[in-house]
Amino acid sequence: MSTSNIQEVVQEKYGQAALRVTTGGSSCCGAAGALEGCVDPITSNLYDAGQIGQIPETAILASLGCGNPTALAELKAGETVLDLGSGGGIDVLLSARRVGPTGMAFGLDMTDEMLVLANDNKLKSGIENVRFLKGEIESIPLPDNSVDVVISNCVINLSANKDRVLAEAFRVLKPGGRFAVSDVVNRGEMLPEIRQSVLLWVGCVAGALEETEYVRKLEAAGFASITMEPTRVYRIDDARAFLQDQGIDVEAIAPQIDGKFMSAFVRAVKPAACCAPGCCE
Repeated sequence: MSTSNIQEVVQEKYGQAALRVTTGGSSCCGAAGALEGCVDPITSNLYDAGQIGQIPETAILASLGCGNPTALAELKAGETVLDLGSGGGIDVLLSARRVGPTGMAFGLDMTDEMLVLANDNKLKSGIENVRFLKGEIESIPLPDNSVDVVISNCVINLSANKDRVLAEAFRVLKPGGRFAVSDVVNRGEMLPEIRQSVLLWVGCVAGALEETEYVRKLEAAGFASITMEPTRVYRIDDARAFLQDQGIDVEAIAPQIDGKFMSAFVRAVKPAACCAPGCCE
């Protein structure tokens, strides 16, 4: 599968998700589990009631994340935050509240429909320290050393060029800046039947890195102090849920992937002083 094909499929699926929200639906449940009783094992019930009450309902309905990076990134007042693949804006808006009026929250997304929805959610929320940018996470339209924290919610796994994504995240971070993302990670070799499914790239499974490979790629980009904290480990019943209707023999595959996929919070730091490209101006 070519890089351009993957990008086209992701763009189409997420554009459709945004349009469903704007016409009164939800993006295949997403974070709306707390609102609609959804049971998606990856995307539902990620935000607590307090956070849900802070932002427009359409931002919640559009969320297709696998974690809650804003709750784990330890954001501080006055910081500048960048969300890679910001979708309808849920994590950008929550981040903007946490960094306060002296801080700034950027959201980057390549899908026009999601950007329209995100800017509408910004207006509804009344939050001003937010800016949504159009672009690809492999080529971030921000200067070197301009961001305190990079977050992302189940998006890096969708990229066909993860080395480039991590290099770009490293570049835009200030020395001492933090990488704090939620992502789907797998343990052990992935089955070809899953890797080859285009729909599962979009569903946050087929594009997942193996955990040790993820660490190696972060190290190669220049990051240090790398940790990976599992937040949800998917079992056989979860596998049945996200493999159904994909033309895959669920009963044959599910026992082989029990416990091999997880949502994880991935942390890393750009060293305060280093010699890698993008460290210093």
